[in-house]
Amino acid sequence: QVQLVESGGGLVQPGGSLRLSCVASGFTFDYYAVGWFRQAPGKERGGVSCLFESDDDTYVADSLKGRFTMSRDADKNTVYLQMNNLKPADAAVYYCATDRSLAYGCIDRLYEYWGQGTQVTVSS
Repeated sequence: QVQLVESGGGLVQPGGSLRLSCVASGFTFDYYAVGWFRQAPGKERGGVSCLFESDDDTYVADSLKGRFTMSRDADKNTVYLQMNNLKPADAAVYYCATDRSLAYGCIDRLYEYWGQGTQVTVSS
């Protein structure tokens, strides 16, 4: 049974940083597509960053490049999303997702397994 559990969300001031974690059980992240997505109130869920079979093949949403970095720790079966210089527009529920047959793509409908999400609030 595949399970994903996110953590690390919370309240942060504008300009601050957070690191989100997603731990997997029931399978290993190593060779599968895994991504971070986010959904703000009243908005559609969108792709933030995704990793594929090779960690060198990474997608980051254009508007987030330079501030958000995704990484994978195979030993801990965990993926991370480092978020720096956070803005109020980054406030959302952040979800981790994975798919065992996807080669490439950072679109939510392509991903089969999802975590429960973690709330990120950016406010002074």
